[in-house]
Amino acid sequence: MSERNFTLSIAAQPLTRLTEFDPEDEYRPEPEPEALPPAWLDGSTRIGIHTSIAGGHRNAPETARKLGCNALQIFSANPRQWQGGSARIPEVDAAAFRARRAELGLGPLVIHANYLINLASPQPMLRVRSIQAFHDEIVRGMSLGADFLVVHPGTRGEATCAQAVATVIESVKQASKRASLGGMRILLENTAGMGTCLSSRLEEMAEVLAGLNGFPVDVCLDTAHLFASGYDIRTEEGLASTIGQIENTIGLERVPVMHINDSKIPLGGRVDRHEHIGEGKIGAEAFRRILQHPRLSATPPEGLAGRVFIAETPIDDPGDDRKNVAALWELAGLKDIAPVAEKGFSMLTAALKKKMDVQRAVDKRNAAVAARREAEEVRKKSEERSLHFAGRLLRRSEAEKQMRRPASVGMTGVAGGGNGAKVAATATNPAKGASTAKRAAATKPVARTKRLATGKRVAMAKKGKKVSGASGKRKRG
Repeated sequence: MSERNFTLSIAAQPLTRLTEFDPEDEYRPEPEPEALPPAWLDGSTRIGIHTSIAGGHRNAPETARKLGCNALQIFSANPRQWQGGSARIPEVDAAAFRARRAELGLGPLVIHANYLINLASPQPMLRVRSIQAFHDEIVRGMSLGADFLVVHPGTRGEATCAQAVATVIESVKQASKRASLGGMRILLENTAGMGTCLSSRLEEMAEVLAGLNGFPVDVCLDTAHLFASGYDIRTEEGLASTIGQIENTIGLERVPVMHINDSKIPLGGRVDRHEHIGEGKIGAEAFRRILQHPRLSATPPEGLAGRVFIAETPIDDPGDDRKNVAALWELAGLKDIAPVAEKGFSMLTAALKKKMDVQRAVDKRNAAVAARREAEEVRKKSEERSLHFAGRLLRRSEAEKQMRRPASVGMTGVAGGGNGAKVAATATNPAKGASTAKRAAATKPVARTKRLATGKRVAMAKKGKKVSGASGKRKRG
């Protein structure tokens, strides 16, 4: 085919200007789908327990499921020691934890911060260390996909309450700086009021929240702490009064997490000691009212969607953890629809209990030895103080005796060289005077005896009788 014929065989195409723009050709990316709210925000009751991370974080969700929970709380690291080196959780472990939690449908996830953190401390070194540790808690919480991070505000020491509140506000701001919180919220927990602990009063918590306005900070309320700090939630009237005070200070909408614990301490005891649900000073009926109260529920509009009840009860024997979770479901009136717990499962095994009992015995013995040693040191110091005080009294008494003795006599007696001179010499030399006085006292009876004997001989001589010697024996002439 010739070149001419090939060219004619192509259909003629209209010419278009390259600069011309067709709006229909514009690329329009599809908008990102809106994230669905988590399943635990569906208004259902959420109950969990503080779960162990022994053996790795990835084991905690499975433990919560076996105990009959649909939510959980954990520590992100050892809560009773400062973390050395890298404080981050390996991403492979964090990813495994997130995946297992999502698979089991557990939520929300609450992380409790290290007990050593003291955001209210007036001591610069402890405060700086606490801020760093709390920052690390935020980082680990985000890595695990936590919804809430609970922290105790701390103790104020010698500072005033107003100073401590300002310190907590600044500490939280510093700790959260350059940390992406995402959807995680920081929760300040109320305290029992032991010593100089901050936030035992709702008014103090309200002041901290006001100073952190604009920050993702809310409140976690602990029933045992409320009761020990003086809020009587045992009775229907007392619970109503406490709810009213919460509403007037911090607001119930800012309480997404409640720690449900009975108390070993009576009302206003100001000591933090948790007890099994229904076996303490608060009692089962009080918890029934709390768990079924519309204003404290997770069902809108009266309640707060996603509110969770977390047990932090002791585990004295294997199965105590499972029993406390079951008690919460029953008192909430939801026993029939509660998640099924694995029969016989417990975070405390028989072997672990035996190990803990041995450790408790060792700790008790060590504490007794330390107490005896301390008591002995106190006794020795007390004896030393007593001896020192007795010595001071003795020296003071001797000084007073010396002051009471005559210091001198008239110049005539001194000049005559008689007894006055001796007294004057005694006054100038107290030691010599004391010995002289003793000799004089000893010779007084002897001198009196001699005088009596002499007088008797004189009388007998006048009568013409012979007397020999000082004995006064008579001889016939």
